[in-house]
Parts: sequence; structure tokens; C-alpha cells
Amino acid sequence: MSAFRTSADGLLRLATVGTLADRVAEQVWMSGHGVSPAERRAWSRSLAVLGQDLADAGLDQVEVLVEYQLPLTSKRIDVVLAGVDPKTGDDSYVVVELKQWSYATSYEGSDTLVAVEHAAGPRLHPGVQVGDYCDYLTDFLGVLADRRTPVRGAAYLHNAVDRDVTDLFARRPTEQSRLFTKQRRGQFLDYLRTHLAPAPGAAAADRFLTSSVRPSRHLLTYAAKELKERSHFTLLDEQHLAYELVLHAVERARSADRKSVVVVAGGPGSGKSVIALSVLGELARQQRSVMHATGSRSFTQTLRRYAGRGSTRLQNLFKYFNSFMTAERNGFDVLLCDEAHRIRETSVNRYTPKAKRDVARPQIDELIAAARVPVFLLDEHQVVKPGELGSVDVISGYARRLGLDVEVVSLHDQFRCGGSEEYERWVLHLLGLDGGEPYPWEGDGRFDLRLAESPEQLEAFLAAKQARGETARISAGYCWPWSDPRPDDSLVPDVQIGTWARPWNVKSDRSVGDAPGSAYWATDPNGFGQVGCVYTAQGFEYEWSGVILGPDLVARNGRLVTQRSESKDPAFKSRKALSDEEADRLIRNTYKVLMTRGMRGTMLYATDAETRDYLRKLVRVRRGPETVYEPVAPGVHQRV
Repeated sequence: MSAFRTSADGLLRLATVGTLADRVAEQVWMSGHGVSPAERRAWSRSLAVLGQDLADAGLDQVEVLVEYQLPLTSKRIDVVLAGVDPKTGDDSYVVVELKQWSYATSYEGSDTLVAVEHAAGPRLHPGVQVGDYCDYLTDFLGVLADRRTPVRGAAYLHNAVDRDVTDLFARRPTEQSRLFTKQRRGQFLDYLRTHLAPAPGAAAADRFLTSSVRPSRHLLTYAAKELKERSHFTLLDEQHLAYELVLHAVERARSADRKSVVVVAGGPGSGKSVIALSVLGELARQQRSVMHATGSRSFTQTLRRYAGRGSTRLQNLFKYFNSFMTAERNGFDVLLCDEAHRIRETSVNRYTPKAKRDVARPQIDELIAAARVPVFLLDEHQVVKPGELGSVDVISGYARRLGLDVEVVSLHDQFRCGGSEEYERWVLHLLGLDGGEPYPWEGDGRFDLRLAESPEQLEAFLAAKQARGETARISAGYCWPWSDPRPDDSLVPDVQIGTWARPWNVKSDRSVGDAPGSAYWATDPNGFGQVGCVYTAQGFEYEWSGVILGPDLVARNGRLVTQRSESKDPAFKSRKALSDEEADRLIRNTYKVLMTRGMRGTMLYATDAETRDYLRKLVRVRRGPETVYEPVAPGVHQRV
């Protein structure tokens, strides 16, 4: 695990000679994180105070782990103290969150949020923060499993006196969330002496840093109970069949007593994610070491919000694909890789040091290595971003080259997009994604496909659905610029078509005015009113989908062609990084994703006149032997 490590005595020496911040910064940078001047100042001040406190408590041999990176996350703990329990002689660990705050109050009466002087917006109560860290360590580090004594935790506000942070004491402390100020320094020293003996802590630190990483039995029991109570994860009909198929494949791979790979391929609406969550719950009930991962920030954040439903501990089971760069080989029984079409070439990013980039492994190798049975759930026609490469052939081929058994479960024949297999087939043919030719849509009684002659008609139709309590969203190809919010916290209406203009969905996870953060655009009712991009819509479904076909996909001479020059996606700019053939495929896949988000119906609008004419010839609804159009509004057709 990543951390700057020294003894308490060494910490104080480095602080005294003024090199402590440099040493910590070097370790943090090597782990792939940038370091700000504010962090350096905090280390210089807070760690020097802690070093002196440990010396005064007679604990100079305790081992100090600074900026310890929580396994499978990018989060870092200020300090973990490793030593010997004075009562039992067992290893003892104390998490310390250091705060330089001088003044803080409850945020609007909350006992979990605080308002801090000179800080914008609410902050998490430091007792809650350190308590969460203790829970996480207990849930995931094997060295802490079944211990007689738990990990302890304390928040140390070494610049504050009680009267200036009095609201923070209203929250009842636990052994994992004690709170100390400089006025309570004597109590803090007694607290440290109670849990750490004046003995060397190096051996305890060794065991802590080399511990296996996997969900604890307690966490799995908790997850199984919580996920079972989620009514919106109920499996129906063919979904239950697919769930049983996946579990059967996992059990067969496990009972073979050798590493195996399971690939689950299914189209939109096939319930892959509900199946994955149900498998997660069942394997947790069986006490299998299991984790869930995706490559989508929006999707992972939403799963944490709805599957976790306020439980930080359950939310910790949901990770990103790049969380497993340093995971222990076969550390988990099962790793569920949802949205696996979003697997990238590597997990490195702009923060990864050059030394680590040079030895970076393929991301698929990291994911396969992390579990005895890695399970990949994917839709091959949802690769929409350069560098994404997840497919049945790529994953199966890679696994077989490693000499592993591969079990493929196909959901394509068992599900319908919004109840309509025919609609999904029509979309694939329309976009030229399966080698077939476009053909007229004449309705199948299951899915409602309509055309709009203007963005105003598109929005009015969907707004009426939304007003009746049905979910509706508008999405579009990435053909308009995407501005940052204005200084007054309002969104710029970048998507302009004639006199109609609407903003894109919010870029970040932070809400802007009434508009929800990007991770919640598809699930928060206030997402209606912004135009979603493919990266925000992917992985989600809503009842009614409005799709704007931009100038990157137009009809010319009786066929749809792509125009990459019309795309505003920064990833499409370089022809060295992305060929025209690759760009063509990604643009078509983008519209395939957008056009298959609706569960009940989709309305299409094309900004290009020739494309609108082309679609009119293809979208026809039959009653009996003849084609009938019943307009809802001029140019909008309703199935009859």
C-alpha cells in the first residue's frame, strides 16, 4: 500500500530540519497524485505537531504512515499509527485525521456536515470522516479481519479551542470517531497511550502494509441483507433466467478449481446491471469475496447513490476499472465488471508518474488478474469513446491467450429493448452496425417510434410525458461546444438549433442551480431541461427518449454518413490518435446508445433537412394493409 513511512522519532526529526513536507510530497507524487502548496504547508504544520505529541507521550517508536492511500481508491488518510496494544500485546492501529481548522459550526443544523471558516460550502464532520476511514479499513484489510480490538480513530483539531468548534461536540463520539482540540491535548496524549505501547511498531506496520485486500465477511453479510431489500432490483422473467445463467457459470468456473472468465453480452434494456447487482447480493450471501466495478463515473456514482442508499460501507463495494492497478492477484473470488465495453487500453491517466506509465499493464489484464472468476457484462455496440475496447472477442481472446477457460452467456436472444427486439434490430440496420441495410419501421405494437420536425416539438412532447410522471430526457450527438457554468451559477445554452437553445448536462458531479450533477442527470427529475451527452446517458434508461441527430450523422444520397469534422468531442480532433474509420464507428455507436435509452418510446429529430426527409421515408406505422400517419402536432407521427 502507498504511504510515507517513518517512526514517530523520525517524523519529529524531519519536521525539525524542515524536510518533512518534501519527503511526503515525493512519496505522494510517486503514487500518482499531484501535490499543492497548501498540502505542503499542512504537512509541515500538522505533522510537526503530531510528532511532538507522540514524543511527549513517550511513543517515539510507534510507526507513522503518512498519506496512506486506502486500497482500491484514490483517497488518502492523513496518518495511520501502527504499534502494540498495551493491554493485549496485539497489533494496534489508530487513524488520525489532522485538521488546521480554528473555527467551525454545524452546517444548517446538521450533525454530519460542518461550515468551516474561510472554506466554501459544507464539509464532512471530521468525526464522521475518520469513522468512515476506520470502517473501510476494517471492511477491506485481511489483517484486520476478526480482530478482538477494532481500528481506532480520532480527529485532531490542533489549532482550535473548544468554544470555537463547540457544535462539533454535539455528535456522540465512538472509538472510531473521537474528537480532540489543542485545548484537549492532554486527553489526546492519554488516548494515544491507552491504545499504543512505548514499543516498536515496525512489525505491525509491515503486516498492515502487506495485508490482503478483500471484502470482510461482516461487510458481505451486510451487503447481502441490504441489496435483498432493494425492491427496484427485483428480477423479472428472463432477467431471472439470465441471473441464474450467470450464477451457474460462476459456480462452474469456481468448482473447476481453476481461474475462469465469464463474459455476459446483452443489448440495451437486457437488465445487465440489475443482474450484476443481484449476483453481487447472492455471492455476498454466500460469503464469496466479490466486488463490482465500472468504467463510467456517472454510472458508478448512481449505483453508489441508489444501491448504497446512504450506506458508505455498501457504496465501497462499487469501484472503477482503474482501481485495480495494484490489486492482489486473485485477491477476490469474483469481480463483476459492468459496462465492460468501456474497458480502456490502460488505467493510467495524466496524474500517473512516468515511471509507472512505462510499465503499465493493459487494463483488461488488471481486471482479469484481480479475481479467480472475473465476470464481464457488456454491449458491444456501446463503445463510443476512443480507447475503449471491451468486446466479447477482445476479452475472450485475451483470456484464452492466458490459458484460461471462458464461459460466454448471451442475453441478446432473451431480452427486448423496451420490450421490442425488432426496434433494436431496426436501429442497428439504420446505423449500419451489423452489415444489414436500413428498412422501414412499421411498428410492432411494443415500441413507440416518432419523428419531430423541430426541437420545440420534440421538447413539448417529452415535457408532457414528464408532467404525467413518466421519465423523459433529451440527448444529442456531441456537435455543439460545452461551456463551463457562468459566474452566477447558471448553465450556458450551448445546444442551439435556430431559436431553440438548451444547455448540456452539468459537467461535474456538483449541481449547478437546479440542474443535477452529471452523474444524476438521467435519474434526477431536474435532469429534464438539459441535453444529455452520450457519456452521461450511457448505462441508463428512461421511459421516453428524445434524440437530436446532429450534423455529425447525416443522410446523403440515400444513406447515412458521418462527418467527424462536425464533432466537438476533443477526442475526435487528432487523426493520428483516431482514424476516420474509427471515428465513423464511434459516431454510429454513439447514436445507437442514445437511440436505445427509451423503454417505451423514442422521438428523433435531425438538424439536417435532407436527413429529416430520409427518416420520413423509413419511419412508417401500419394499420392493417395500409400505412397510416396520425399527427400529434405538425410533423409528429403517432402510432395508431
